[in-house]
Amino acid sequence: MMQARLALIQWLSPAFPTGGFAYSHGLEQAMADGLRDAAGVGDWVAQVLRHGGGWTDAVLLSLVLRGGDAQALGDEACAMAGCAERLTETTDQGRAFAATVSATGHDMPPLPLPVAVGLAARGLDLPVAEVIAHYLHAFAANLISAATRFLPLGQAQAQVTLAGLHGAIADIAAQAAVAGPEALTTTCLAAELAAMRHETLDVRIFRT
Repeated sequence: MMQARLALIQWLSPAFPTGGFAYSHGLEQAMADGLRDAAGVGDWVAQVLRHGGGWTDAVLLSLVLRGGDAQALGDEACAMAGCAERLTETTDQGRAFAATVSATGHDMPPLPLPVAVGLAARGLDLPVAEVIAHYLHAFAANLISAATRFLPLGQAQAQVTLAGLHGAIADIAAQAAVAGPEALTTTCLAAELAAMRHETLDVRIFRT
C-alpha cells in the first residue's frame, strides 16, 4: 500500500513531465480581466473544482477507477472539452502522462489526462476517493502556481490559499467517488468563457 501511494504521489507531482506548468485552465484570462488577489484566486479555483473542469475530471477519473471503459470515457472527455484550448490541455497532458508511465514499465495508451490517470491507478488498489483527492489537489496546486507566477502573489499566500481548499477537495472527492455517468455536467460558465476568450489573448504566458 505504501508503494502504491508513493507511485500516485510521483505521477501527480509537479516534477512528473506532463507539462502542467504551461496551462492555466482559463485562469490567465480571468487574471487579465481583473482577478488580482489571493481571495479571488481561491474562490475561482474552488468554483472550477466544484462545478467546472475539476468536477468533470473527478467523475471521469472515478468512473475509470471503478472499471469503466477507458477508451469510451476518453472520447467523452474530449467531447466535453468546451473549446480548443481545453481539448489541447487534457489531451496533451494525458499523452505526456501515458508516455512517461509507459517508460516506467506500465504500458498504456494516450488518453485525456483524468482517464489516463484513472487507468494507471487501477492497479494501485487505493480507495477511489483518495486517488481523486490527490488528483484534485494537484489540479488546484497547478492553478495556484500559475497565479503565483502571474500576480504579485507570494509563496506563503499561495500555500494559505491551497490549504483553504483542502476541505472542498475532500468533499468533492467523496461525492465523485460514488457518482455515475449522469454526474458528468459542468455549470462553471465564467471559467468556460474565460478559456474560450484566452484563445485570442494578445500577450500570454500560458497555453490555456
